[in-house]
Amino acid sequence: MKSLNSRQAKTVRPDAPRLESSLRPDTVRDGHPISARRRLVGRRISSSPANAAPSSEAGCTLRACCNATSKFGAALFAALLLSGPACTKSSPADHADAKPDAVSTAKRIRQPAVAGLFYPSEPAALRRAIDGYLKEAKDYKLSSVRAIIVPHAGYQYSGLTAAHAYKLVSGKPYKTVVVLAPSHYALFNGASVCGADEFETPLGHVPISPLAKELAKQKPFVAEAPCRVQRPAWARQSPRQAPPVGEDTPHTWEHSDEVQVPFLQQSLKGFAVVPIIFGRVDPAEAARVLADKLDDQTLLVASSDLSHYYPYERAREMDKKCVDAICRLDIESMAGQEACGKDPILCVMQIARQKGWTAQMLDYRNSGDTAGDKNGVVGYSAIAFTAPSETQYSKDERKALLALARKSLTEVVTHGRLPDAKASDFTPRCSEEKGCFVTLTKNGVLRGCIGNIMPNGPLWKSVMENARNAAIRDYRFPPVQPDELRQIEIEISVLTVPQPLKFDSPDDLVKKLRPHKDGVVLELGLRTATYLPQVWEQISDPVQFLSSLSMKAGAGPDDWRRPGTRVLVYQVEAFKESEL
Repeated sequence: MKSLNSRQAKTVRPDAPRLESSLRPDTVRDGHPISARRRLVGRRISSSPANAAPSSEAGCTLRACCNATSKFGAALFAALLLSGPACTKSSPADHADAKPDAVSTAKRIRQPAVAGLFYPSEPAALRRAIDGYLKEAKDYKLSSVRAIIVPHAGYQYSGLTAAHAYKLVSGKPYKTVVVLAPSHYALFNGASVCGADEFETPLGHVPISPLAKELAKQKPFVAEAPCRVQRPAWARQSPRQAPPVGEDTPHTWEHSDEVQVPFLQQSLKGFAVVPIIFGRVDPAEAARVLADKLDDQTLLVASSDLSHYYPYERAREMDKKCVDAICRLDIESMAGQEACGKDPILCVMQIARQKGWTAQMLDYRNSGDTAGDKNGVVGYSAIAFTAPSETQYSKDERKALLALARKSLTEVVTHGRLPDAKASDFTPRCSEEKGCFVTLTKNGVLRGCIGNIMPNGPLWKSVMENARNAAIRDYRFPPVQPDELRQIEIEISVLTVPQPLKFDSPDDLVKKLRPHKDGVVLELGLRTATYLPQVWEQISDPVQFLSSLSMKAGAGPDDWRRPGTRVLVYQVEAFKESEL
């Protein structure tokens, strides 16, 4: 491609579907019409020893998915939900007569609700179970893992699948783990952040990260508060003491976050957790807030099972579409799939697209493969999201390429020729065919920028040629003069191979662009132009970015909106002299 400048300006059936925000009959859940009765009333699982699934460990009544409620209980709960607000909070007036507790330092503990139900309650048995799953799981060699999707059924059903993800992060230096989990028993607005100080399991206590209080102050996240809760059928078997009527919160009985904590305790050391239960919330809005709180020592965990109660082969077909959509980061397609933790998954996908993460499936199976029959199964998958390497090139390799660019610039400006160089002077990585740009700035102001988007020979050679072209062949500027050399700084940007970006409309294109991550190639018929990701620092609005790029291509500012527009995106690894 032509060189371009780039810097202008159990054995029983799994149960309990997730509560939906609407209780009208014949509404749509996960893209399929489902009656209110099916959504709220299901078969009761393991609610007594008589119908409990066989357990591999003493004291553990395992469950293939979630527990369901009686028909009467469901109808009553629906009536309660429709007769009052979805969430309640106490006001200062409610406690006007209460005595202040100014000296209490007692910690608030999030007690285990499903120990002995979804996983073993005896510590040694629990460790033995988890270690067994981790040992059996496949060992993947992935680095820079930023998020995982894991199932939340009883360990007998989905423990092995979950172990594939936890084995991947085992021993890594994460300091904070944010668990995004769907609500199965509570109906409320927002994403509820656990208000406890510690999270307890049979393996001990995990501190709640200070990030929890910080998030609880930013919408759509909300502080944990009492709300409308339908207690699960197994509540009387739960090891935790039930709170007074009306004081249940989204976290009181929720299992989808709790079952992750023992796996985390057995896999990581020295971490704090942020349990978040999703109610009625926009995943994209949650992603926008959460994305700014993440660093390379934070792990995101999205808790979700996949399809529920379909025959074995049908479930596999549905789950494949779901997993494929996740791994493609296809948010629009994922919105039509079936998964009880769809919103937590969508939140992670939004962040992944924003940050340039890629997704890879680690394991898939369903309850028919593990401990249940195949007439009506629940699907499980483990998926990992990894960040792109920002330091593919070592410090020495960067120095060598920048020194070559500097020597080329000097030779061209002072003697009109390129210096001598040969492949043996560089590492194999610097000899790979890569697209690259060389950018010249003088006192912080652009002085020239030219490069090749597509690979066109060894990287070191492209650096030489683009240093020359930026100095004397960028039509926007006069050739660099010898007396300017000491004032010029050189930056090299190494490109990934551009990939087509699919979009359905101009608005869809705007939504799919990732500011500060994507370099963009705009093709308008025979007109082509590109902006490196660094240009987002100058033009942060996607619409203005595209309009400016369209004009750079020699077209009108709105021509990118026309049918036939083609867009490719790429990422860069950039380094400059002042950083070394």
